[in-house]
Amino acid sequence: MHNPKPAFVWSPREWPSERAYAAPDTEEVWCYTDRFSYFPGETVAFHLSASVPTFTVEVTRDGLRPETVWSRDGVTAGRFEAPADAYATGCGWPVGLTLDIPGDWRPGFYVVTVRATLSDGELWEREHFFVVKAAPARRPRAAIVLTTSTMLAYNDWGGANHYRGLGDDPREDTGSPLSSTRRPIARGMIRKPVGAPREANHLTLPMHGAPRYASYEWARLNGYSRHHADAFWATYERPFVRWAERHGYELDYLTQHDLHADETVLDPYRCVIVVGHDEYWSWRMRDAVDRFVDGGGGLARFGGNYQWQVRLSDDLTTQFCYRLPSLDPDAARSPQTATTVWEAKSVGRPGATTIGLNGLGGIYTRYGVATPRSSGGFTVYRPHHWAFADTDLYYGDQLGAAPTFLAAFEVDSVEYTFRRGLPYPTFEDGAPETLEILAMTPAVRGEEDRFDGLLPIGGPEEEVYAYNRELGADLPDYVHEGEMRGAGMIAAFTRGRGEVFNGGSTEWAHALEAGDPFVDRIVRNVLDRFLTRDIGATHAHH
Repeated sequence: MHNPKPAFVWSPREWPSERAYAAPDTEEVWCYTDRFSYFPGETVAFHLSASVPTFTVEVTRDGLRPETVWSRDGVTAGRFEAPADAYATGCGWPVGLTLDIPGDWRPGFYVVTVRATLSDGELWEREHFFVVKAAPARRPRAAIVLTTSTMLAYNDWGGANHYRGLGDDPREDTGSPLSSTRRPIARGMIRKPVGAPREANHLTLPMHGAPRYASYEWARLNGYSRHHADAFWATYERPFVRWAERHGYELDYLTQHDLHADETVLDPYRCVIVVGHDEYWSWRMRDAVDRFVDGGGGLARFGGNYQWQVRLSDDLTTQFCYRLPSLDPDAARSPQTATTVWEAKSVGRPGATTIGLNGLGGIYTRYGVATPRSSGGFTVYRPHHWAFADTDLYYGDQLGAAPTFLAAFEVDSVEYTFRRGLPYPTFEDGAPETLEILAMTPAVRGEEDRFDGLLPIGGPEEEVYAYNRELGADLPDYVHEGEMRGAGMIAAFTRGRGEVFNGGSTEWAHALEAGDPFVDRIVRNVLDRFLTRDIGATHAHH
């Protein structure tokens, strides 16, 4: 039973998002860039605001061996306030400094650090980023696509994100449907200390134990955004890139915004990689991925929770996500591009048609009290699939179980059935006809409250039920019939002349970082196959 009036609510009002000059006399420096990605030879514009006399701006190419490639000391900037709704409209600060990207800078993720020594001797540092893309003549065969749309959904700098920050009632705290690129990024998404906790729960509950959220506790204690572990570079892409560089894989770098702006942007590559938490996509981003796979490319997705459609403004500076078509002012004109779950019947483009799985069929495992005592791994069902070559895995083995926790936090799935000991898609949710389910784990769509509202729950099932009620008949029957039960899957399929491997979990990069030899072998198998496969070749299935 749900207690309608919880005795305690963990209110975001008591944990405010970071803002510029929340206290009038604070010493601070803030920065954002005019775009997320550039080619060599293009100019980065840094928008700056500072209440210190001078500060340093430093640019470091991050990766296995971070390299500081540019810095300026003694930079000055005016102290510019941010509007109260900067999260939605941007900060509007002037350009304070520019950088012409040298022609020899390598493709990569470049961290921008603003640094100042405050009057009490304390060091102030905050980060932004930009991506350098390879010049066309020097492109690697593989590209990683950075999850900028999910970052925007969770970036709460300035007071709000797509989840929370608006409204005066802490029990009804709502998110902003608009998220601006023209503002700083939540602390911890770009850089944080080694060993900072993840959203995945690596502690096993004792009987009747209370849920713990180590990432929240750590962030609260250390002054980071409550969303630091929900999205982006420091938690997800960075560990993967460090692994790739260690093993000699050369990558180009793109953002989801690049895919949105140009449907052909993936054409030059053989292998396109998505890592971590890629919950949010636009219609045009999906078009670029579908075009790439149909044309013979290999999509290597080591991510989880593929769930929401977003739209971007024409100038790419504002992301829209209203969650319910009834709230989306553009839904009546264009129901297909309403910013809601991909599984909505009015949208007509189930997530599985692009990536083979979808977020709504999966969601949480080893998170709070979402399957809190599960193995943390995937049960292997098709050990003879090419992705598992040379792993020595057997039918029924646990892949990535504790202490690796590959099957944790958020996972994806499709509707399935079992025949003679093997899982098969039912195909009622857009699953491709060639989809093979390689491994599985149990998951739930929300956390069950057995504490009568006395404890904060990270992903309460009531939240999911509320969306299901609001969307009602626009959701397919299988969503309503599934109650809170879900699954996580590793799956693969072919479509057109191309091929997709879908790891179906947010935690692949962590498993690589943890040194799991099975995960390491699988990721190499996928990348090596996609980098060397003959485009248009047909492959036998097991």
